[in-house]
Amino acid sequence: MRPTLAWLILLWLALPLPAEAATGRVLKVLPQFLDLKGRNSLSPSLYERDAYQAVLRAHPERRSAMRFNVQWKTKGPVWDPLKVRVEMRGIVEGNLPKQLILEEPAQPGGWFSHWTGLTLTSQQYKTLGEVTAWRVTLWEGEQLLGEQKSFLW
Repeated sequence: MRPTLAWLILLWLALPLPAEAATGRVLKVLPQFLDLKGRNSLSPSLYERDAYQAVLRAHPERRSAMRFNVQWKTKGPVWDPLKVRVEMRGIVEGNLPKQLILEEPAQPGGWFSHWTGLTLTSQQYKTLGEVTAWRVTLWEGEQLLGEQKSFLW
């Protein structure tokens, strides 16, 4: 009986285990306007940043671009390159919606979450117009790991 049990245990240990795929998610998305000098805040204070963002929201003529700061996290081994993608919809003139996609490679590693900033340049911002909806996704190769989207998406 004992040799049979030992062989069964050895056979069970020798079986290949299924490879785990990475899991990931988008934790937080901070869409922020940039002023004519490329700043999102006048000082490092979070309160001041939020107050300045309210001023930029109220005065579109003071805006030059937009930045999406994305907090993301993965668990498990990552086999393919990671990327963060922001899809935006906006309206410049009339009722014709425009769509724009920004992508940025992401570097995995560590136990904690990571931040990636994707900036809509001044020219892209003028072409897209007012951003009405957005969706942020985290990809490993061609596999979607996580997403977060605005209310109007």
